[in-house]
Amino acid sequence: MSDARFSIGIDLGTTNSALAWADLLRSDGENIVSGMLDIPQLTGSGVVESLPLLPSFLYIPHPDELAVGELALPWKSDQNCVVGEFARLRGATTPIRLISSAKSWLCHAGVDRRASTLPNETPEELTSISPVDATTRYLAHLRMAWDHAHPEAPFSQQVVTVTIPASFDPSARSLTLEAARAAGFGPVNLLEEPQAALYSWISGSDGAWRTKVKPGDVILVVDVGGGTCDFSLIAVIEQEGNLELHRVAVGDHILLGGDNMDLALAYVVARKLTAGGADIDPWQLRALTLACRSAKERFLSDANAETMPIVIHSRGSKLIGGTLRSELSAEEVRRVVLEGFFPKVRASDRPVSSLRSGLAQIGLPYAQDTAVTRHLAELLGRQVGATAELSACGHTQQAGVTFLHPTALLFNGGVFKSEVLADRTVATLDSWLAADKGAPIRVLDGADLDLAAARGAAYYGFVRRGQGVRIHGGTAFAYYVEVESAMPAIPGEAPHLLVLCVAPFGMEECCIAVQKDEFGLRVGQPVHLRFFSSSVRRQDEIGSTLYFWQPDELQELGRIDLTLPVEGFEIGEVVGVRLCSCATESGTLTLTARSVKRSDLSWKIEFDVHHGRRRFDRPMHKV
Repeated sequence: MSDARFSIGIDLGTTNSALAWADLLRSDGENIVSGMLDIPQLTGSGVVESLPLLPSFLYIPHPDELAVGELALPWKSDQNCVVGEFARLRGATTPIRLISSAKSWLCHAGVDRRASTLPNETPEELTSISPVDATTRYLAHLRMAWDHAHPEAPFSQQVVTVTIPASFDPSARSLTLEAARAAGFGPVNLLEEPQAALYSWISGSDGAWRTKVKPGDVILVVDVGGGTCDFSLIAVIEQEGNLELHRVAVGDHILLGGDNMDLALAYVVARKLTAGGADIDPWQLRALTLACRSAKERFLSDANAETMPIVIHSRGSKLIGGTLRSELSAEEVRRVVLEGFFPKVRASDRPVSSLRSGLAQIGLPYAQDTAVTRHLAELLGRQVGATAELSACGHTQQAGVTFLHPTALLFNGGVFKSEVLADRTVATLDSWLAADKGAPIRVLDGADLDLAAARGAAYYGFVRRGQGVRIHGGTAFAYYVEVESAMPAIPGEAPHLLVLCVAPFGMEECCIAVQKDEFGLRVGQPVHLRFFSSSVRRQDEIGSTLYFWQPDELQELGRIDLTLPVEGFEIGEVVGVRLCSCATESGTLTLTARSVKRSDLSWKIEFDVHHGRRRFDRPMHKV
């Protein structure tokens, strides 16, 4: 928006959300005038306070639970739910009415994310809402908090950027945009959280970032938050005397973070309680998890803490005598979190997966292997050649290395407020580098682990106006579609699978790529399209046809079943078309088949692209 006064950055976190701003009119070059919005929220019955973070919790009280007016906010006197600190506190005692980790549910492909399924495992008689609705309410709270503080600069008229995990699948990206629209947002930019963290570091350095990194550096951003574990690799190159940043790789979508640690600690306490004769049901386990979150945060930030009491109510009891009591020690927390989630492993180690049961509860698809360090080793090993195409820009890597060597490290996410976990990560990386004859990694200091994503998102709005420093990237994967082979049939052999590259690695957003070759599109009959992605085939160009590839080079995303309209052709007719692709800002790839004979006719297929996906939203229409 050309008339916007502010760039607003929102960190939509699994555990906490935040809102930052940058003054577009007063900022210039390296001098960014910015700040954080203290967010009014309920902290008790009828008590409103302004806090720097909005806990991403939503509590749905019983109609008779709170008196009229106890849920009033400065901008709204009547509401049927609570967002923020009071929701977190109230939900710790009544978890059956608490919604948490909505962001993780938003990217869960195995559930209908528009269906009223939260809180999970809630009895039918209780009110439920969808992951999209929960996300909408968090975003609406932030919008109204801004409008309350800045009536002279309405939220809808500002430049707004919302952060998402780098590995968020395009469906989750689209649903995030849908929630933003429902919350009353205008146009929204989406920004990957690791990039936001680096933008924050750059803007906070007052221009000194150029002295802390150099051409040839590969910055590893390790972002472990409440629900996801995100890795990004960003190369520093020199072009015509200027430093540029290029994102060269992102990690897989890993549902692994602080939530997993809280649950692991809850099981430690649950075993103590059951050993004493107590029976722990699922709702009490949820309450234990919330209590253990507070204990974890205290122990990992306070080296002097020794023990902390853990108290939960017996099911349905309101009496003090009905409570269950235990304790958690600092040694238990550090053992479970450090050795369970950040163990010392080798660079050649990979995440361990076990055979899945044929039946499973409907829940979040957490990573089977909880070792963040093994997931990191897998990424660096898989991306060993990721910087090869940057050699012309002054980037080189030693021959014979077994993994991509990062030279600088930037932490993000509340987990790394613990020096113990940060130090273990650095020590693990240094041991890998030393074994591969590499130099120790440099830690980029000055990061604000709680607020970096929001601040970086606010800076990004400034960058999109042609100022500041931009991280170049494009798509983090190459994408392919199956093409039926025209080769003759061979006895005893299944038809050979060919795949066509429809979006090369690094394709910039809103860039339109047109295939030169003509293909046949069948109309009027049920057909299916299969899609694939690759994070390692960086050399394929638009239109490249693959006949053979290594087993780990392509990952199947899923398929779309559809019947395309005949549009004047015969049912089952194969129509000559040329394909063109466009990567949108939300991460969706649009594939358009344009008729060769009729220039006014085309078919548009918009599909979600993300490695490992098996389920698709399928909007399709003629354009």
